[in-house]
This record gives sequence, C-alpha cells and structure tokens, in this order.
Amino acid sequence: MSDAIKHECGIALVRLLKPLEYYKEKYGTAYYGINKMYLMMEKQHNRGQDGAGFASIKLNMQPGERYMSRVRSNQAQPIQDIFNQINSRINDELKENPEYNDSIDIQKREIPYLGELMLGHVRYGTFGKNSIESVHPFLRQNNWMHRNLIVAGNFNMTNVNELFSNLIRIGQHPKEKADTITVMEKIGHFLDDAVSKLYKQIKKEGYTKMEASPIIAERLNVAKILRKAAKNFDGGYAMAGLIGHGDAFVLRDPAGIRPTYYYQDDEVVVVASERPVIQTVFNVNFDDVKELDPGKAIIIKKDGSTSTKKILDPLERKACSFERIYFSRGSDAEIYQERKNLGRFLLPKILKAIDEDIENTVFSYIPNTAETSFYGMVKQAQDFLNEKKEEEILKEGANLTSERLHEILSKRPRIEKVAIKDAKLRTFITEDSSRDDLVTHVYDVTYGSVKPTDNLVIIDDSIVRGTTLKKSILRILDRLHPKTIIVVSSAPQIRYPDCYGIDMARMEDLIAFKAALALHEERGTIAIVEEVYKHCKNQVDLPDSEVENAVQAFYEPFTDEEISAKISELLCPEGINAEVQIIYQTVENLHKACPKNLGDWYFTGNYPTAGGNRVVNRSFMNFYEGVQGRAY
Repeated sequence: MSDAIKHECGIALVRLLKPLEYYKEKYGTAYYGINKMYLMMEKQHNRGQDGAGFASIKLNMQPGERYMSRVRSNQAQPIQDIFNQINSRINDELKENPEYNDSIDIQKREIPYLGELMLGHVRYGTFGKNSIESVHPFLRQNNWMHRNLIVAGNFNMTNVNELFSNLIRIGQHPKEKADTITVMEKIGHFLDDAVSKLYKQIKKEGYTKMEASPIIAERLNVAKILRKAAKNFDGGYAMAGLIGHGDAFVLRDPAGIRPTYYYQDDEVVVVASERPVIQTVFNVNFDDVKELDPGKAIIIKKDGSTSTKKILDPLERKACSFERIYFSRGSDAEIYQERKNLGRFLLPKILKAIDEDIENTVFSYIPNTAETSFYGMVKQAQDFLNEKKEEEILKEGANLTSERLHEILSKRPRIEKVAIKDAKLRTFITEDSSRDDLVTHVYDVTYGSVKPTDNLVIIDDSIVRGTTLKKSILRILDRLHPKTIIVVSSAPQIRYPDCYGIDMARMEDLIAFKAALALHEERGTIAIVEEVYKHCKNQVDLPDSEVENAVQAFYEPFTDEEISAKISELLCPEGINAEVQIIYQTVENLHKACPKNLGDWYFTGNYPTAGGNRVVNRSFMNFYEGVQGRAY
C-alpha cells in the first residue's frame, strides 16, 4: 500500500496443557511457551509496530507468591524490547540464584513470566496515541485471584460512548473513555458479579472461605459473563482475556470482521490473528488450524478443558476483505491464491487501457506487498499472449516458417523491477516543501528499463488518499520517460471510512470522495452535499434499526469509471510528461477473488452493524461542519 495507514493489531495466546517439566524433557527448555510466544508475536509484527505487550499467569501458586506478570513497550522495536526485558530478568535471577537451575518448580515460583498461560499483543496506534498506557495487554487488578483480568485485542468499538454510559449507570467510574478500558471494565463488572454470587452460593453449601476459591475457579461460567458483557458491543473485535486463577478466552465479533484462528493438541492450545503464524510456529498443517466462528468464544478453563461457545447470535458474515488484500501475511495458502486472483481479474481493464499492446508495455509493482497480485496479473497476461500466439500460428498454417514460429513463440510480457525503495532513507524534515523533495528520492528507478514508446503498468494494493502517488511515485516513474503510466489498484475505490480497526476516519481524506466532490462541482449538482448532510443529521436520534448510510447517495450519480477518471486527473502531478491513468478493481471481482471475506463497507458503504452507519454519517457531518475530529 503506497499510502501509509495505521491498521489492525495482532493477538497471540498460548496455554500449555502439560507441566513445565514436560517441555523441559521433550524440548530441552522450560521456557518453551515464552519462546513460542516470541515467535508468534514476531510473525505478526506486520500487524503492529507501535507497541507490544506480553502477560503471563502461573497456575496453582500459593498465597503471597506472584502469579501474574506483564511487560509492555512502545520503543522503536517493541517486540524485541519486551523479550529483551524478559530474558534479562530471567538471566539475572538465574545468575544471582544458581540453585534455581536445580528445580523447575523453584524457577516457576521465583522467576517472572514463566507460566502456563500467556497472552501477547502487537499494536498500531490508530488514534495517534502511542504512550505506554495505550499499549495492550491491560490489567484489572484485585486481591481476589478470580477478579484479576488481563485483556488485549484487535478491535474498535463504534459505540464506546454508549458503553461508557452503561458503566456509569451500573455505578462504575472508568478512568478513561477509550474502548479498551471500557470493554475491560464491562467484562470486569460481570466477572466481579459472577464471582460474588458464586462465593455466596458456595458458603451456603457449607464450604469455608479458603475452600471456596478452587470451587469458584471450577464453576465460573466464562461464557455467561461474556454474554452479559458483550450484549451491547458494536464493532469488529477479536478480544482475548486471562482471568487470574487461570481461565482464558478469545471472543470474536458476530459479523466475523476481525480474524481469529486456533489450534489444539494434547500439549497446547493456541490462538492468533493469522493462520500461517500458528502453522509455522507449531509446524502444523493448514487443516489443523481452525477459524473461530463469528459470535463465538474459545474458552480454556483452568483445568485445560477447551470449548467453543456461542456468545452472540451471528450476523451475516462480513469478514474484512482488507485482510486478504493487504493486512494479513501473504504466506497463508488461501490468501496467496486470492491475491493472485486480484491481479488476474484486473487484466481485462489493463488490456483496454493499453489497446492490447502488450509488446510495448512494461509490467511492475509498487510497493513490495503488491508482488503477489503482480504475479497473478502477469500470469493472466501470459495466458492472453498464448491465445494470441495460437491464433497467429493457426492463421499462418502451412506457410509458417521456423523463423516466424520462433518470432511468435518468443513474445512474452515484459517484466521489470522499475522502482526500488531505499529503506534507509528517512524523511526527517516535517516542513512540507522540504519534505516533498525528500519523498521523491525514497525510490530509486531502474534507468533504461522503459522505452519512450512504452506503457508502464504499476500494480498497487490499494489507493486510499493518493498523496504518495501524486507527491512521489508518479514523479519518480516519469523519470523513466514512458508514454503512459497506468497505476492499477488491486482493491476497489475506497469511498467510506472504516470504523472497525483501520485508521480511515476522515472522509475528506479519501481520494474517491474528493473525486466525487469535484464531479458534483463540475456538473452543478453540489447541492447534494447539503441534502446528504441534512439526511445524516436527521438520523442522529433515531434507533439503530432505522439508521441508514446517507452518504451512499453522494456517489450514486457517477459510474466507477467516471470517478476513476477524475481520480486520475486529481493525482496527476503538474509538469510530468507521461499520461496518467488510474484503474481500480471492481467490487464484483473482489468478491470473486476473496469469497470468504465479503466485508466491503469501505468500498460500498454496506456496513455490517448499525454503529457503522452512524460513523459514516458522523464523518460526513464532520466534513460539512469543518470539524477536524474523528467520527468514532
């Protein structure tokens, strides 16, 4: 994605099902779980590089012995930083107390982080905040073991104000309104309530206070707690939690917006945001890793028993398609094929743009994450050429000479690495004019790879704002002196803000919105802006069931091609010689390429929850009113 946007987060949970001695004997280390957590977090660093955190719980500790540990970092390399801290603590303890090496039980009791239950998180700061207080996991502490709660997640709630108000009504006083705190306090409230009721019930049965603790752990109904807590959640989420005595859960939103995968054998239960992470770290097959169904939670009890429970009624499945286009690692078997298909399906539009003149066309990609779609595009171009070759050979018939046959068969798509990013170059000056000049040197071009008679086709994952294209990439590519530069987006036009985890909150930042606005101005239909604004405002106090996306009417008068043409015009920098054309994927082909991830609200405005419709309307109202704040 040439436009940098903040997005997503990643979770990793490991529950060891055997005593630590087992892993020492089989794998040579009692730190097996910590090592696996490091790998799982590092393999998901693509999902968050602003912060990272790790928490662990030791099972069956005695009163007075520390059983919870947490470490967080917002340093430049946060994953490395937290595990450096963990390793330093462990090594210091062993150096100062060499007798700890004699017993795994002593190590577990005395050394922090060495436990059976671990939760990790990698984070992007979608709200522009990256203080250490904003880094997951979050901790809710209590002297009652069962009331301690550790929470981390990949989520964004659209109705955080409502959830915050609900907490006030039940007598709580949350320290801030952030959705992570609000969600944790909501779960924590019903956890407290459940523990209190169990305690009273167990006392009536004649058990002593000390005898009550293990019985509470056994009887605690985590699914029931989650059902009460999540009743009014509106958003996309994969939410993980650890309870002090050793229960754990991961809850997925009912539309399946945020991804969640898990694996279980007789040694471990593992949950992560991406399937290939589990496959790689635990060396298991594709089919061994299961996807958690929307609206369900995987619940791991202290005794290791594991189940999936329905927490919320599932909605129509709308798994985020951006996961497949860009966010998730392309090493997933399904995602790899889907991204190739995204490239394949674009070829008909490309052929039309170049008048089928493949011989005078160079194919390439920017940035590196678009490489897989590029392979699909080129493979389809090769198939197209093969059909042409067959036609030519059949047409020549008996008159075909060996020289002519060689000429026909030698035709193939021209593939070049036309731009190489200098990863070491940093734009350290923030003043606009100076910074723009620096940005134009972030990429080196391969001189001589393109002729003045050539079309240059560049595929990108998506074009969100287009700022980098206009200020940098198109100017850089023009140095190669092509006749035409055709930028191809493997994603459709992004027309609406996202509110479920991706940092696309301001509608006026989207280049598709700017293009539609410019078309309305040109055609004298700009009055629709006020009409849409009034429609948005009139829905503010309506119940969720009656709220609709009023902004879709803003785009209705224009075809996709008209908006793409205007985007091409808006993004073409002054003074470049090449003709510029922008081509987008269609929504239909996106669904064809990614049939299991049909979440497309940023393209179509079809939000899966009422909160999404409220957010898009608020975003338009902010634009109209000149409000710079976020819509959620």
